[in-house]
Amino acid sequence: MQNPRETPEPELYTITAGGFSATADAFARDPETDGLWFLSMVGAQTALKAIWASLLKQPPDPAHIIRGADGMALSGGYQRCVIPSHTVGTWTTKIARLPASGGWHALVYTKMAEFASGHDGFLLLAHEGDDLSALHHRFLDRRSPLPLHHTWAEWLWRRGLSNGEIVPLQSAGITAHVCRPDAESLREDLSRAVALGLLSLPEDVTLDVDTGSNHHTLGVAA
Repeated sequence: MQNPRETPEPELYTITAGGFSATADAFARDPETDGLWFLSMVGAQTALKAIWASLLKQPPDPAHIIRGADGMALSGGYQRCVIPSHTVGTWTTKIARLPASGGWHALVYTKMAEFASGHDGFLLLAHEGDDLSALHHRFLDRRSPLPLHHTWAEWLWRRGLSNGEIVPLQSAGITAHVCRPDAESLREDLSRAVALGLLSLPEDVTLDVDTGSNHHTLGVAA
């Protein structure tokens, strides 16, 4: 029986592309589009660079994620993956040598996962136990023209999931969500939620709702 205090070993996968393969210890993939949003892989430096170059080619080489570590991949479970076309040009790669094993580790991700990114859409990457609603609020508040009070975080999270502005990704080793906020829809929903009493309005935030002209204004109180 496993000791409840022990951390279970992460499930490993194999990433293949361009005739090369490596072990993937974490990834995020959209099962609807096959879009690959995040990848952490270990292996020979040549293989890591070749796989990433294959993924970024236009059109890209066929690539798959297979259950099981490189060299021990299980039969079946092949899942195609491609870099989403609209993210090409936003990706960065960090490669470092692993001193213990002599192998190499590559972390490849779109800069849409960075808090300071200038993109309206963003990628949330989180570890088990992280507060997803608080993390989403932090990213959304930075990009929103409206002031979003931190007490609204849970409501904003549920709203985004229900209307498709937050899309959970298939992932391993990490939790991932693609977020595509709609500023006008958010403005209308916030005004409606406050008017209905679903959200309380903190003293440092004002909300002006003109239902006759359908004009909604959020602002920080002077």
